[in-house]
Amino acid sequence: MERKTVVENNNAVAVLGGGCFWCVEAVYTEMKGVTSVMSGYSGGHAVNPTYYQVCGEKTGHAEVVSVEFDPAQITFPEILEVFFASHDPTTLNRQGADVGTRYRSVILYTSDAQKEQAAEFIKELNASGTEPGPIVTELAPFEVFYPAEAEHYRFYENNPGSMYCRIVIDPKVAKVRQKFANKLR
Repeated sequence: MERKTVVENNNAVAVLGGGCFWCVEAVYTEMKGVTSVMSGYSGGHAVNPTYYQVCGEKTGHAEVVSVEFDPAQITFPEILEVFFASHDPTTLNRQGADVGTRYRSVILYTSDAQKEQAAEFIKELNASGTEPGPIVTELAPFEVFYPAEAEHYRFYENNPGSMYCRIVIDPKVAKVRQKFANKLR
């Protein structure tokens, strides 16, 4: 099942990849104004890829999340602020121990406005000198989103005792909770 819609129920959709989709999904689940977060695959050429095909690095897809949000409650620049604060946008095709193009930092913009806002955000972030190096986040047009298999949905919420959740996701979620407490539900 593919998803090509970029606006649903008068909400906007952001498609973001910042490493493992379990991490990115967990970060946005608690945000005010976010109405749904779905893990999946996008940015590649294979039709209806599976997790194992994406892991094989031959589909071109990244692990991404589709974040549906109400722009009256949270803006796309605010979505970007959380995105860049919750992963390392300066390391090409890697987030911690997760290595490969499927873990690349990517913004798949769904409108010209998103493209312009993301490009400006990256430019300002590079100019700020707050990052350890230049931003390598890919900025590309959104084409299609393929939802991940059911076992990947709400992985963090459903597997709190998992070592991956405790070691990798917990620190990211804690950082976002602390830094963006006023943006949480």
